[in-house]
Amino acid sequence: MTPVQLFDLASRQADWLSVRQAAVASNIANANVSSYQAKDVTPFEDQIKFAQVRLEATHGTHVGVRRGADDPGAPPGAEMRTVGGPVVLETELAKSGQVRAGMELNTAIVSAFHRMTLMVSKG
Repeated sequence: MTPVQLFDLASRQADWLSVRQAAVASNIANANVSSYQAKDVTPFEDQIKFAQVRLEATHGTHVGVRRGADDPGAPPGAEMRTVGGPVVLETELAKSGQVRAGMELNTAIVSAFHRMTLMVSKG
């Protein structure tokens, strides 16, 4: 377990957002194809539900925590799936806006924590 898992979580979300943006772009590009079925990715919450924070004993006198907690395993990767039905451009543009807002929030949080980490390390 790493002391600060926020950067790993932010990296996973950024990867998920890029896959979702690719799905949205593919849907928009193929909107005029009558046989094309809209695609989306599994929700990010499903990606991280297995990534639970676990306590680990770092000293023999810690109470109630055993040394070497089990690794919950890596969450499954973002998978594109067919959601069925034709592409609705308004829905795809709304999804694109959600991806943009998610990426901006992700970047802002990582920047803030990066600044805090630098301030602590500089003393």
